[in-house]
Amino acid sequence: MPDGLVIHRSPMLRTALLSLLAPLLLAACVSSGTGGPVAQLGPDGRPVQSVYRISDADIPEIQARMRDALNTVRQQSGLMPVEFQVALTSAAATHARDMSVQARPWHFGSDGSSPIDRVHRVGYTGYFIGEVVSETYETEVETLTAWLSQEDTRAILMDPRAQDLGFAWYQEPNGKLWYVLGLGNSATMPTNAAQTLEQQAPVADTRPNR
Repeated sequence: MPDGLVIHRSPMLRTALLSLLAPLLLAACVSSGTGGPVAQLGPDGRPVQSVYRISDADIPEIQARMRDALNTVRQQSGLMPVEFQVALTSAAATHARDMSVQARPWHFGSDGSSPIDRVHRVGYTGYFIGEVVSETYETEVETLTAWLSQEDTRAILMDPRAQDLGFAWYQEPNGKLWYVLGLGNSATMPTNAAQTLEQQAPVADTRPNR
């Protein structure tokens, strides 16, 4: 973590993040692929919860919104932005669907694969930094806010080495979303070739408020 960046696990941090990401959060609620009216806001200023439906046509916009929201927070802390990487996104999509099959938000595949196994399978040759996952009914920006509000997931998202982004999800018929986000760096390799998988690829999961 960069010097001077303090990690908090507190309602104040989540409130600050929601304020920073408010335009993207509102956009996520308005353009959910349902064609409905602008979302109603509750007393706390947040959109009133409803089922967040995603269509295939929404995919580019949602991926871009997640990237932009993450980069907004990273740049506030003086970190370089991340950009989408095809292999990392492919690995994320595979695991998102598999988590639904397993009915469990965690980092191991049905076949016992780890996050680093999956990124190697799809041809990613860079340094894999870590993965965060979620089981939720929330939007991608709300999920990012929840990840950033927790120390273990925030540490991965705010890793100063990150350059490559993989982000995907799987939505069940009832609206439940399984999100997976992975970060890596194609140019940076571990200084110790004997580094263990746990050291190379920290993982963290969370269940944001539904």
